[in-house]
Amino acid sequence: MYWYIKVLKSYAVLAGRARRQEFWMFVLVNMVISIALTLMDTAVFDAPVEGIGPLYGIYGLGVMVPGITVTVRRLHDIGKSGWYVLLALIPFVGGIWLLVLTCLDSQPGDNQYGPNPKMVDRASVMVS
Repeated sequence: MYWYIKVLKSYAVLAGRARRQEFWMFVLVNMVISIALTLMDTAVFDAPVEGIGPLYGIYGLGVMVPGITVTVRRLHDIGKSGWYVLLALIPFVGGIWLLVLTCLDSQPGDNQYGPNPKMVDRASVMVS
């Protein structure tokens, strides 16, 4: 839950890097909440399962910007431009390509987008 809250707190931050754990934990918690809200929409508002109910619609709009920004920071972590997020707009292949990119390991050391977040996390643990 820490990673999910961290992404929501930095919802408009495009600068920097996001490690795989931060990205995928946000995706996991987001999926669980989305499924729960879809089930609640179906039960409470009699919304069709394949449609968008009011609870899920509001939630989806609320996490759209944080989802895009964490994806941009994830792409920065592997040394790619944030504009690669537009790959998702290419039918069929684009989403798969973006999925593969988000699964890649961090670029070691510093890159043009900032220091490696793995090293920053380790340094903060060693200090405390």
